[in-house]
Amino acid sequence: MSTKSKKRKSWKEKLRDNKDLPKVVKITGKMSKRWGTGTVVIPAPIEVDKIMKKVPKGKLITINQIRTILAKKHGATIGCPITTGIFASIAAHAAAEAVSEGKKNITPYWRTLKVGGVINEKYPGGVEGQKKLLKKEGHKLTQKGKNCAVVDFEKYLVKL
Repeated sequence: MSTKSKKRKSWKEKLRDNKDLPKVVKITGKMSKRWGTGTVVIPAPIEVDKIMKKVPKGKLITINQIRTILAKKHGATIGCPITTGIFASIAAHAAAEAVSEGKKNITPYWRTLKVGGVINEKYPGGVEGQKKLLKKEGHKLTQKGKNCAVVDFEKYLVKL
């Protein structure tokens, strides 16, 4: 008896799988305790990637900025913090996958930071890999407790 093993999707495939997204839904139940009232946009992965791609060398963006851009685009109160973060991670891994295939023009995921200018330790290369890429673009980094953050990151935030 042979069992077919299901081939895992590549990061690029995950990025292009929109799962009927984006969609705007009403904030209800437990979500309203945390996020208030109104609507939340659950973006498509590729939308998050497109925003990340627009960040030029020397500039930075935060996940919260991406959420704000998405909310405005879709006429929602907020952008979903959970899916936006997950899709940014998928975009980052798809970019690393593209590099391993020899591609040069990739999504500059290291320019997308968490709240407070903190580097996302789950992105390809981890903190050390991103530190190297950020330093190459002229950014200074500092330890913030157990996290690593870009010094004066606010000065470098892109306006999209």
